[in-house]
Amino acid sequence: MSQKEIEDLFSFIAECPTAFHVVDAVRKQLTANGFLELEEQECWKVHPGGKYFVVRNESSLISFALPKQEIFGFHMAASHTDSPAFKVKVNPEISENSYVKLNTEKYGGMILSTWLDRPLSVAGRVFFEDADGEIEQRLVHIDRDLLVIPNLAIHMNREINQGFSYNPQVDMLPIFSDKKGKTLLSLVAEEAGIDQKEILSDDLFVYVRQKGCFIGENGQWILSPRLDDLECVYASMQGLLVSKPQHFIALSAFFDNEEVGSSTKQGADSTFLEQVIARIAESLSLPDDEARRLLAKSFLISADNAHAIHPNHPEKADPTNRPKMNGGIVLKYHGGQKYTTDGYSGAYFSKLCRDAGVAYQTYCGRSDIAGGSTLGNISTAHVSVPSVDIGFAQLAMHSAVETAGAKDLAQGIKLFRHYWSK
Repeated sequence: MSQKEIEDLFSFIAECPTAFHVVDAVRKQLTANGFLELEEQECWKVHPGGKYFVVRNESSLISFALPKQEIFGFHMAASHTDSPAFKVKVNPEISENSYVKLNTEKYGGMILSTWLDRPLSVAGRVFFEDADGEIEQRLVHIDRDLLVIPNLAIHMNREINQGFSYNPQVDMLPIFSDKKGKTLLSLVAEEAGIDQKEILSDDLFVYVRQKGCFIGENGQWILSPRLDDLECVYASMQGLLVSKPQHFIALSAFFDNEEVGSSTKQGADSTFLEQVIARIAESLSLPDDEARRLLAKSFLISADNAHAIHPNHPEKADPTNRPKMNGGIVLKYHGGQKYTTDGYSGAYFSKLCRDAGVAYQTYCGRSDIAGGSTLGNISTAHVSVPSVDIGFAQLAMHSAVETAGAKDLAQGIKLFRHYWSK
């Protein structure tokens, strides 16, 4: 385990309360390491040996590095920038009973109870008109403890420990103020450095303030918000930053909106990836037939965290595929193809791990429990290549804070560095 790698992951997660901030942080890292930003609305000129990235909606990003030698295909990876959160509604203040609350709604499938009685704040982006009459956006991050969603005392809800159904419109609204004072938008405007009257619109989210930490008798586990899926984003980014591809284009896609189905213009179910691949081929003057042949020799790693066997509920795990934290990268299988791993792609990934000196383990869900899906089968419906679904083993997926193994991150970074050295 590299303690510095984990501490850098914690810093990255703290810097990234929303998908917009994830893309901003990745952009800064790529730029500092010689990657050039391309604009979707402009002509592209890419060259062998070059490193590039393109952003869509400021919440999704695709980066790629080109080999100097003959190109055999694409080695791709996909992870997602978003996490379950509360989206702040338009006109959010609700003033009643001596409090000002914020009107919010769920974004993604979350364990609601875990958000109660924690320091929370607001981050996202605002849009305003600049001096030239153009619409401009600016990131905002109110980096202080601002909100809390208070639980109802057990004296007033005696049955809460027998099970309680939280109503998002009633039970999950955060308190913001005790009087009619500053509005949330006025705080956001101050943070953005603009006049509140200039704001045209916004995308704001409530996020968890807790910082990542080591836990366990020997510090063998980590506890942090948004491990799903920023741990995979971070690992693949670290792999790409030092990539020196020989014959395969090294490409990493960071998609938004996985938590709500990916069916947006910037999600995995959009044209983003296939259009980037087509434009790379076009800029390299590759004939259509050659571009299609390159795809036929390509591979995709869909990287999204996986379920570790739970210490208190081992009965929820498959009888023979029971990943554990610090047991290595998890290779995920599903008979109904919610995960894309099949016999060939599983063999390819197993050999990749063996050649890289990386440990891996396997995951299948119980046959009588429906599982979730991820980016792999959505992406390969647009770009049809062999694919595997992988992730880091963790507990409490979609909780406000999640637990994972401290040793596994280094395994993931090592894997991606090897993958993108071919």
